[in-house]
Amino acid sequence: MDLKTYFEQTKGFGVLATADAEGRVDAAVYARPHVMEDGTLAFIMKDRLTHHNLQSNPRAAYLFREDGGGYKGKRFFLKKVKESEDPGVIETLRRKSYPTRSEEAGAKEYAVFFTVEKELPLIGAS
Repeated sequence: MDLKTYFEQTKGFGVLATADAEGRVDAAVYARPHVMEDGTLAFIMKDRLTHHNLQSNPRAAYLFREDGGGYKGKRFFLKKVKESEDPGVIETLRRKSYPTRSEEAGAKEYAVFFTVEKELPLIGAS
């Protein structure tokens, strides 16, 4: 199954891990990525620690655990290739709208695009 179909049809829980230039690691809950026509994965992110880390270190890891119990899912090793602040680009990716929390009003958002350097199952390294 290709990644576009996989992420459109598979529900689950995702975590995006990044590190800054000094190697300080962060992990944050992220929705399923958007799979672009060219095979890149895109995430919408606020201007927080994950986005900050990607400015000095373009590499990230995304872990996706499928719903349904057990430990089925995938791990992706990613490299940032570009980002966009264009609200039009971000809106084309948005799946849902949430009420804006007052402390986030006016917060910058980015569409961040990654190539997949390696894909592994959630458990094991086969």
